[in-house]
Amino acid sequence: MDYYRIPYKAAGSGLRGLWVAIKKINLQGPRKKELKAYELMTVKINKNPNVVNYLGSYLVDNQFWLVMEFMDGGTLSDVISKTYLSEDAIAAISRECLQGLDFLHWNHVIYRDVKSENILLRTDGSVKLADFGLFAQLTPEQRRRSSVAGTSGWMAPEVLTGQPYGPKVDIWSFGIVGIEMVEREVPHRNETPVSAELPIARGERPQLRKPNRFSPHLCDFLSCCLQTDEEQRWSAKRLLQHPFVTAAKPASTLAPLINSAKKKTKKTRI
Repeated sequence: MDYYRIPYKAAGSGLRGLWVAIKKINLQGPRKKELKAYELMTVKINKNPNVVNYLGSYLVDNQFWLVMEFMDGGTLSDVISKTYLSEDAIAAISRECLQGLDFLHWNHVIYRDVKSENILLRTDGSVKLADFGLFAQLTPEQRRRSSVAGTSGWMAPEVLTGQPYGPKVDIWSFGIVGIEMVEREVPHRNETPVSAELPIARGERPQLRKPNRFSPHLCDFLSCCLQTDEEQRWSAKRLLQHPFVTAAKPASTLAPLINSAKKKTKKTRI
């Protein structure tokens, strides 16, 4: 994705002077399908506190510009790479992400690309899902999908094996994000994509390397996300009632962590 941070000064928009992010989509070939996807998502999921807010769209030469709110805290991936996340922080981030996923699933949308790079943060502690280029809209006629879509390392076993799947593929992917938040890397990170996917396709579950270092509630939460049997895997709505999540502190408590990671990122770039 190409994001640009520029002053948004569209006349009559009511958003003069607001800093925004812009994704540019070329209006050629397969990008047309992506364009239609984003147009639908703009209408479908706008104004949810845990989903990045799309502000408008414009045709500029041969490009379609999607204007969205600017998340000044960067990505969850940035935070993971720069600082240590406590269980309290992981719980708060999990609650915010699950609220977003529950909203999408209630609207019969499968995200299909849950990963730390697509979870954006703001310096006030806000946590939001972003980038819906791989989303799938379910209908009464098509309640499940079977096409392989997602990012290697985060894909659920039913996706890897070509089985029909539903919204719970997003829960598996978020379970991988959970391991990433704990161990600062995804399972099998140093292996090739094919080698990393084989154990999951065979029915193996990713595990924390040293589970005894963490609370039973955290370990059980990850286990509920990473059930290889889709029927046994918890839904986003049910996970929001898990003790690990219900004990989470307000999102505003994430602000110091996000700001600290942002400062470290700036120092690295200097």
